[in-house]
Amino acid sequence: MALSSPSFFSGLTTPSNRNRRIHKFRCSTSVVTTNCCKQGEFQNVLMDYVSSNQFPVFRTDRQSAILHIQESSDLASALARHGDTLKVQDMNVILRYFGKLNRRRELYQVFEWMQQNQKINVASYSSYVKFMGKSLSCVDAVEMYRDIKYRSIKYNVSVCNAFLSSLIKNGKSESSLKLFTQMKRDGLVPDVFTYSTLLAGCAKVNGGYYKALELVQELMSNGLEMDSVTYGSLLSVCASHKECNEAAKYFQKMKDEGHSPNVYHYSSLLNAYSADRNYEKAEVLIEEMRSAGLVLNKVIYTTLLKVYVKGGLFEKSKELLKELEALGYAKDELPFCLLMDGLAKSGHLLEAKSVFDEMMEKQVKTDGYSYSIMISAFCRSGLLEDAKKLASEFEEKYDKYDIVILNAMLSAYCRAGKMENVMSMMKKMDDSAISPDWNTFNILIRYFCKEKLYLLAYRTMEDMHSKGHQPEEGLCSSLIYHLGKTGAHSEAFSVYNMLRYSKRTISNALHENILHILIAGRLLKDAYVVVKDNAGFISQPAIKKFSVNFMRSGNVNLINDVMNAMHSSGHKIDQELFDLAIARYIAKPEKKELLLWLLKWMPGKGYAIDSSTRNLILKNSHLFGHQLIAESLSKHLVMSKKAKLQKENAR
Repeated sequence: MALSSPSFFSGLTTPSNRNRRIHKFRCSTSVVTTNCCKQGEFQNVLMDYVSSNQFPVFRTDRQSAILHIQESSDLASALARHGDTLKVQDMNVILRYFGKLNRRRELYQVFEWMQQNQKINVASYSSYVKFMGKSLSCVDAVEMYRDIKYRSIKYNVSVCNAFLSSLIKNGKSESSLKLFTQMKRDGLVPDVFTYSTLLAGCAKVNGGYYKALELVQELMSNGLEMDSVTYGSLLSVCASHKECNEAAKYFQKMKDEGHSPNVYHYSSLLNAYSADRNYEKAEVLIEEMRSAGLVLNKVIYTTLLKVYVKGGLFEKSKELLKELEALGYAKDELPFCLLMDGLAKSGHLLEAKSVFDEMMEKQVKTDGYSYSIMISAFCRSGLLEDAKKLASEFEEKYDKYDIVILNAMLSAYCRAGKMENVMSMMKKMDDSAISPDWNTFNILIRYFCKEKLYLLAYRTMEDMHSKGHQPEEGLCSSLIYHLGKTGAHSEAFSVYNMLRYSKRTISNALHENILHILIAGRLLKDAYVVVKDNAGFISQPAIKKFSVNFMRSGNVNLINDVMNAMHSSGHKIDQELFDLAIARYIAKPEKKELLLWLLKWMPGKGYAIDSSTRNLILKNSHLFGHQLIAESLSKHLVMSKKAKLQKENAR
């Protein structure tokens, strides 16, 4: 090629070319920084941009390949044909293309190809996890993270933040905190965005406020500073956990540090005031917003309405609702639902129904939430026919459901004892691919118990447990009792174990209750486990009843274990139990070693056999060895004399 060839010089970075490329990059980054609000995302795009422009000679061909893959109807073939000619940054462009179009099947296919062909980097993981959103389950997210081979990717803060954010968006905040601990142990250096992400998750977990304080303390210990985003997350946590005073304190601290509060911060503080029913402070805050020149948007007005409703100021609430309508902020059902729910729960059912009727007349857009409120209100008031009628009306008028409305309708039908309708609702959930929540399972289990369908209630509880929901102790105790009464002893024990291995604290009485059920069902091995683990919570008569039954018909190989466990728990073993145990061993000469162990163990624990049992053993000593039996019995004779002497001295 001649040196004067235009195509030759077009590939060189001349000053004019460089200026044009810099101008192009500046234009691009101005858009990127505007749209990429999350920290680390801009870095990923920047990395891909710089890398993709290092070899401009081949850029046109690669752009053509990218376009072909994006538009291909056979993605697998397109990747096979053109994938090898593309760089990692080009594949990231394709990844983001499918992600922005919400085409998750293609997104997954491209990412899997990138992994298999080792064309993957930090930006790949961050983008993939972000775009998959809730489609990426908690288990899959954790497994994918653990499978990352390269430390430079695995502990990159942008990648870690993406995975933590994914878990939180899927409602697995506790799992995100556990993974965060593991990440730090393995080398992650968290940034401010990491802590903001985790703080947001603390709003939805038990004890989340105290976990949030620990994160804030850790953030500051690492030399990082709170910014407006982290303060916003912290205020949200305070509101969720009804820490009104703490929310106000952090709000003031944020202002003192020079951060200007925005609508989100004010909304979070208003939420805290609503939890505290403090409408006076809420009104002062609204005036402060106006003085600061902030425009009161729909969120602020709706939150203020919630404050008034929770404070029982229903007249003010009605006036504010009219103001919301005038501003065009009441086109959906939420403001009406807030007032309706507050009225219904305060005993003003007729007023709540009036608001509902007004909403229907105005043809306000509804997703069914308003129906669920009124159906639940009718159920609470015992107006089951009204609840059933409203549920039927919703079914006729609307063809879409969510878990809230389905639970409300299910509850109405269960209370009315309409089995056919209950089954219809369950089928609708399946057909609509709506997963039952904790409330759904509780409604069904209570209903099946009321209808004396205890095995069906048990299978429902099994399903509930398999889905990760923790059952209530009261419901479990009731089901255990009824299963035991109907002879379903094994199922009763299964429910007991669901409760026992959950994180809930269970009452001591439940251990003894299940013990009686297991004894009645001859499930003596399971009964032994209950006694061994909970002997301190079980009465002596109940333990004696178990012991006698076990010595008579329990697993002979476990008799000595039962004896040892009972003694270790402080239970005094009487002669009757030793007689029963030894009689079992004599009936089974092949258990010679077990008998000899028991005879050796007894004197060391202060026990001795009586004369009748000694005679029985001597009579059958030929089965076990005369010499061994004689040695064992001699120790028992010494122990008996000591015991007799102690009794005489005591007199």
